[in-house]
Amino acid sequence: MYAEKQAEEAIVSSFNGTDRDGEEVEKLGEEDHSVFSVKSLLWHGGSVWDAWFSCASNQVAQVLLTLPYSFSQLGMVSGVVFQVFYGLVGSWTAYLISVLYIEYRSRKEKEGVNFKNHVIQWFEVLDGLLGPYWKAAGLAFNCTFLLFGSVIQLIACASNIYYINDHLDKRTWTYIFGACCATTVFIPSFHNYRIWSFLGLGMTTYTAWYLTIAAVIHGQVENVQHTAPAKLVLYFTGATNILYTFGGHAVTVEIMHAMWKPQKFKYIYLIATLYVFTLTIPSASAVYWAFGDQLLNHSNAFSLLPKDGWRDAAVILMLIHQFITFGFACTPLYFVWEKVIGMHDTKSIRLRALVRLPVVIPIWFLAIIFPFFGPINSAVGALLVSFTVYIIPALAHMLTYRKPSARQNAAEKPPSFMPSWTIMYVINIFIVGWVLVVGFGFGGWASMSNFIKQVDTFGLFAKCYQCKPPAGQPPHPAPQATVHN
Repeated sequence: MYAEKQAEEAIVSSFNGTDRDGEEVEKLGEEDHSVFSVKSLLWHGGSVWDAWFSCASNQVAQVLLTLPYSFSQLGMVSGVVFQVFYGLVGSWTAYLISVLYIEYRSRKEKEGVNFKNHVIQWFEVLDGLLGPYWKAAGLAFNCTFLLFGSVIQLIACASNIYYINDHLDKRTWTYIFGACCATTVFIPSFHNYRIWSFLGLGMTTYTAWYLTIAAVIHGQVENVQHTAPAKLVLYFTGATNILYTFGGHAVTVEIMHAMWKPQKFKYIYLIATLYVFTLTIPSASAVYWAFGDQLLNHSNAFSLLPKDGWRDAAVILMLIHQFITFGFACTPLYFVWEKVIGMHDTKSIRLRALVRLPVVIPIWFLAIIFPFFGPINSAVGALLVSFTVYIIPALAHMLTYRKPSARQNAAEKPPSFMPSWTIMYVINIFIVGWVLVVGFGFGGWASMSNFIKQVDTFGLFAKCYQCKPPAGQPPHPAPQATVHN
């Protein structure tokens, strides 16, 4: 433990040092790994690879199962185009967040601020660079998004396990998995997700290729129809689900802070996104090709694929991965809560776990109120992700470097492939305008219309959302088939 703490303290003290300093820090980390090889392998990560696994694993989780549903709303061409577009836009804003983190930390450490035993978070970056109003906006949007991101993971757990064991309804499964996910309070920080990130990405890779291969082997259902895009409300609902898919960088700052050399993060999210494309595009395309419009009433792709050992394995792996993703989304909330009650500097893991438990309770409750797997993704994407990871980072970057002196003294200059500040401003303005109008405006209207339809059809606290009704009981009407332009 002493060697690990020594390495972490060296990282903090050498952030503004030279590359040689960084190499010495990494060597210190490697020496520590040789002493605590097993523990370091499983528990203590901070390399570029750790960050890449964290980004790729966190970016695509349960949403992998809802992308075919989005394709049934958008159509094949629009589905692929929106994935590529929002993947690249998301990578750009993740880059902006990383630049602002480095700027903030460099300024603070020049002032003599020591971040030992303190995890920097996005709202603190906004506060340090732009002031308290930006801090309030960042805190509100980021915490609310992460709260509902955790809710979505619980909903997904209940939705998935139901396809293996339907003896219990989905609400009961939500109770059970809420208790299981509460154990993430014992994971101190993103340093400690090393093995989980690696396993999580392996699990989503298996699931994605299972969906692809199973759909192709199954072939197209009889009289399959591909009518999308048919309705504007469905079109923009599907688009905002994809916006949500590539908006997983609400935890970028925490992942960077866990790195031995945070300056190396800049392009990690882009490389992770390129890998994620190899999972999301083939799987969503294959399932939509096979089942077409049937997906409009089946937001979880597992529900249409035949039950066999391969599918059960994919369900189990996704359940484990959703536990990991729940931890990713909840850990920043744990940090915020610890800071609010003055327990963030506490070294006792047991005490920190105890004080974190109240964070899980509202998540559990909201997952029971709104069990709408699929539609809730789009609503969260339009109303929260639009601002949290697209609009606010772009605006913050423009305002931070609005003065010539700030640009001249920037800790991170524009990237080599785009050496012009003017071009960066043009891209940022386009992102703000596009996401504000298309993501928040049209997407908010469409996703909330669809969400309200789910509430009207199934009701709040729905016991078993989109489950097959008992024999002799008529099924729920398909809400999306009755939505009008």
